[in-house]
Order: sequence, then structure tokens, then C-alpha cells
Amino acid sequence: MSNRLSSAASPAVPFGVLPMDEYNQTLVSQVHPPDWVNPTPQDLYDLVVIGAGTAGLVVAAGAAGLGLGLKVALIERHLMGGDCLNVGCVPSKCVIRSSRVVADIRNAQPFGIQPPNEIDIDFAAVMARMRRLRAGISHHDSASRFQKLGVDVFLGDGRFVDARTIEVADGMGTRRLRFRKAVIATGARAARPDILGLEQTGYLTNETVFSLTERPSRLAVIGGGPIGCELAQAFQRLGSQVTLFHKGPHLLNREDAEAAEIVQQTFLDEGMHLLLNSQIQRVEPTEAGKVIHFLENHQPASITVDEILVGAGRAPNVEGLNLEAAGVEYDRHGIRVNDYLQTTQSHIYAAGDICMNWKFTHAADAAARLVIKNSLFAPLGLGRSQLSQLIMPWVTYTDPEVAHVGLYEHEATAQGMAVNTIKIDFSTVDRAIADGETTGFIKILHPQGKDKILGATIVARHAGEMISEVTTAMVGKIGLSQLSTVIHPYPTQAEAIKKAADAYRRTLLTPRSRFLLRLLSKLA
Repeated sequence: MSNRLSSAASPAVPFGVLPMDEYNQTLVSQVHPPDWVNPTPQDLYDLVVIGAGTAGLVVAAGAAGLGLGLKVALIERHLMGGDCLNVGCVPSKCVIRSSRVVADIRNAQPFGIQPPNEIDIDFAAVMARMRRLRAGISHHDSASRFQKLGVDVFLGDGRFVDARTIEVADGMGTRRLRFRKAVIATGARAARPDILGLEQTGYLTNETVFSLTERPSRLAVIGGGPIGCELAQAFQRLGSQVTLFHKGPHLLNREDAEAAEIVQQTFLDEGMHLLLNSQIQRVEPTEAGKVIHFLENHQPASITVDEILVGAGRAPNVEGLNLEAAGVEYDRHGIRVNDYLQTTQSHIYAAGDICMNWKFTHAADAAARLVIKNSLFAPLGLGRSQLSQLIMPWVTYTDPEVAHVGLYEHEATAQGMAVNTIKIDFSTVDRAIADGETTGFIKILHPQGKDKILGATIVARHAGEMISEVTTAMVGKIGLSQLSTVIHPYPTQAEAIKKAADAYRRTLLTPRSRFLLRLLSKLA
């Protein structure tokens, strides 16, 4: 049986951080020191932030680091760094990197290198590496670092007393913090699906899967979105037999259909068992393992696994905040905010997963910067920035990666736009051919007759490293014509972007423009 933290367990370890080896001890000592003593509250804070995930940390550090003498307090009940550091971006990308090494070894033969008959995967070492790297990064989000920045760090449960007061409870008692402005950045957690028997049987989420020290031989993953797909592929490559359940007809429903199809076919080629159009009915524990009963295309079936990983949906962390006392409205999707990230109390703001559809670390960072500006430096609302004006890229870190920014073609069509799509396959890009990474494409969307980038999708092994060039062009209102003048080093896979821009330029060669060019060539 694998060593894991069950969702139903209440272990006698700090915040469920397992195993408590030297790396996790270092992590906890940084992001929730056991000997931390909360400061004496100041009479009135300019800004109080509840939640020390990405959004909260950026707001607190940004406000305190301006050198203006602002009084800033930061409250965290769990681990500073939030999901990104502790149970999200950092640990998942460490594990994904190890899984890519395995894939490279298995696929070495076309490069003239004979792979071994069996690859010895030390799963415990993979997870130890992740814990070591996570601990090494954790000082950036540590309580002591923020204290040195001039932030009053309170570790404990924060709840509103009224619209101008927050109470913090820890093991030593309670303290009340009065504030001029407040920011709620308590984030979200893995949603618990309503599946009969799941709680009793036990399951993993992104919040517990990184506590594993033994590889599950048979792993079921529920959810074919980004989190489910990333972890399913990583565990399949690391030696688990993964069965991926998804209620839709294809994975990554939100993404471009061709992009999703490439990821889906890759999973099948790597031996993953995909159960699409499936509906789980119930789960039960048996001596042979955890039995999942489900319907696939309306036909009953079952499968037995060692572990179940739930990667379907997020739920906002609104419980315990006593938002009613502050007059802050919320619903099952999270806290209600306007386009300036103000709640129903204009002096109380929110940022990050607690209130936004974009549930990405970089989105929380960007929103936090808006909150600093709008809450502290926009008197009478002058000069405020709007969330809806952000151009937000995102990446699903499968292999190949799927990166996107802006509109999809179906979204543009739904808005009544007439659009054209330029597509460049990586099979036509020299560096991709040399790298043996020809699976994938770049699509760039533009209005018919207009040199403006509306959106882009890139499917490539390093798509996440390429999407920022297109995002920069969109932010800077740079069209494809100008993008085609950008010199790209040869050979690089990012040259596909220039190829797309050149393809757009060729569409401008109308019969009239060709006539003018011929005339100019004769006069030259």
C-alpha cells in the first residue's frame, strides 16, 4: 500500500505535510514556523491581507516594499506560499520533469541511442527530489522574509468582526486588527466530487498526492482537465498504470479541439487507459483494492485500482471568514467582485482563486498588482485598472504542452467576428525536426482584413516558453506584419511564430499589390 495522506485522515503532523523528513521540516520552518510569535497589532493598518498564497504575498510585499511607510499585515492559517509552492506549480513541475526524463530514455532509439530493456525508476527518489527543491524555494515565501520586508505576519485563523476589523486566533489567543483597506486572498481547494463511497474509500487530491513515497501500481485519475491530465501523464511515465476518467467526449474540453486530440492520442500511445463519456456511480474498498463502478457510454463496468486521484474542479475557501459580518457577498463560485476587484464593500478587495475564473499563479500575481494600484493609489477611483483588460495566457504542462492566449475561433465567431486562422505545423520547422519534436502546431487568429492578433494556441514540447512572444505582441498591439520583421535565431522552434507572421504577409499579396511591386521593381 502506498504511503499517503488520506483526505479523511487527521495526522499528528504540521498541516498534513508528509513525510516529515529533513526537506519538509525545512519547508514548514519557513512557511509556518512552529515557534512563530505573532506581533502586537498596530493601532490601524493601511492594508490587511488574508491569505498568503500568490495573490496575498504579492499584495503584501508590493505595498510594504514601496518604501512609503505603509502599515501592512498578512494573515495565514495554513502554509505561506499557498497552493503554488506547497501543492501546485512547484511540486507538480518537479515531478513532471522527472517523468520527461523517463520518456526521453524510452524514446531514445530514433536518436541513435539504444535504451535499456527496463528503466529503473526510483519513485521515492523522484519525490524526495521534489521535496528538496520545494524546500529550497520556500524561503522566498517565508514568514521571516516578509517580516524583514516590514509586513506584520500573523499565523492563525483570520475572520471579520465587522467591515473594519479582522480578528486573528492562534494557540495563544486572539488579536484584533483594524484596517483602512483589506484584501481577501484565501484561494481555493480541490473540490470533492459527490461520488457514493468515495470519502469512505479514501482518495488523493493535488493537496495530498505529493505526500506519496511509494508509487501506486494502479492509479485512477478523475478529471480530464489540466490538473488531471498533467498528473495522469506524469504517473503513467513513472510506472503507474493510469486509468483516466473524464465525463466529456475528449480531454481538455476548454482547449482547441485539435490541440486536445494531440494530447489524447499521446496518452493512448503511452499506454494510458482513457475512459471518456464516463460517469462514476460508486466506489468501494475491497481486499483487492479500490473498486470503481462506472458507466461508459451508458454501459456498466468496474475497475480495481490502488489509489484514486481526484483532479476535477476547485472550491473557494470562504468558510470561517465570517464574511457576513463585513457585508461581503459570495456564492458557491467565490467572492463577488467588480472589474476593479472590489467586493460589495468598496474598501475590501479580493484577488486570486477566491474570486477569479483564471485560476493560475500568474493570474493571481497580475490581479494582486491591480489591487495594489486600485486600493492604494487611485483616489476617488481615478486611474483604476480593470481585470477584464488583462491579456491572460495559460499553459497545460502535458507533453506536448498546450499554451493559449486570447480568443479561440469559436469565441470570436460567437462574438460576430469574421476571422482567419493561420496554422503552422511543427513538422515544417527545422529545429523541431532536428529535436524529433514535430508533433504540434501554432495557430494564430486574426480578423479578416485586419492586422491584429486576437488569439493563439501553441502545441509543442516547450509551448509555454513560446506563448509569451505572442502575448507580448498582443499587449503591445503589434500585428503580424510587424511580428514578421522580428529576427528569430535559427534554428529555434519559436521560428514557427515568424513563419505564421510571414504566412500572414503573403495573404496581403493581392493582384493589385503584385502589380505595384512589379512596377516598383522595374523602376528600381
